[in-house]
Amino acid sequence: MPGRDEMQLAETEATVGPVPAHIAIIMDGNGRWAKSRGLPRFAGHKRGAEVVRDMVKSCQALGIRYLTLYAFSSENWKRPASEVADLMGLFRLYLTHELNELHKNNVRVRFIGSRDGLPKDISTLIEQTEKKTRGNTGLNLIMAVNYGSQSEIVQAAQAVAKDVEKGLLAASEVNEACFSKYLETADIPDPDLVVRTSGEQRLSNFLLWQAAYAELAFVDVHWPEFTRECLEGVIRDYQSRERRYGASGN
Repeated sequence: MPGRDEMQLAETEATVGPVPAHIAIIMDGNGRWAKSRGLPRFAGHKRGAEVVRDMVKSCQALGIRYLTLYAFSSENWKRPASEVADLMGLFRLYLTHELNELHKNNVRVRFIGSRDGLPKDISTLIEQTEKKTRGNTGLNLIMAVNYGSQSEIVQAAQAVAKDVEKGLLAASEVNEACFSKYLETADIPDPDLVVRTSGEQRLSNFLLWQAAYAELAFVDVHWPEFTRECLEGVIRDYQSRERRYGASGN
């Protein structure tokens, strides 16, 4: 007998449409959630990390193949040093405590973003996590850490220019498909749906190239309050949209 999740997903697909293959989430509002409760910002980040665990399980249950989470942007270094230290500590704990569970559940964990500037032990944990889960065939969990899309695009353009200069690539061969191969997400499908929590309506330097034709959902809920029901809600909204990729409608 199929489980509840499988039956619910089958019903959703039969009546509305398939779930998105790739969801990317800007996890916003941890600090505001904490402030509204008279708690330190770290409490919001800690609760946010717990929601990450729930979202991984929910995406697995709903048949999502790729989940990309904006964990730490290249601009986040501008925050107070104490908050950055708290975020790094929390990230360190998450990788240490969740790795075995993610591996047991067949989740492949990958990271995009610069390793430069990260504490050495975190860079080591990132390498260990990617190595241990590389052969897993379930959900692909992509963590954007010290990531900035504009920097990624510039670095890709520099790599293209170097290959053209070396004669490895003709300038006439450079098109969208070619350029995409120089991005950190070269072997990851572009997101179908980009979600931002906490009511803000901007991408904040997140997957600017990859999200060119993604559907966008801005949710007026802080990340620590984002639940399985919230996820299902944005998926239902996504399923109701007509994705035309620049073509005219019917």
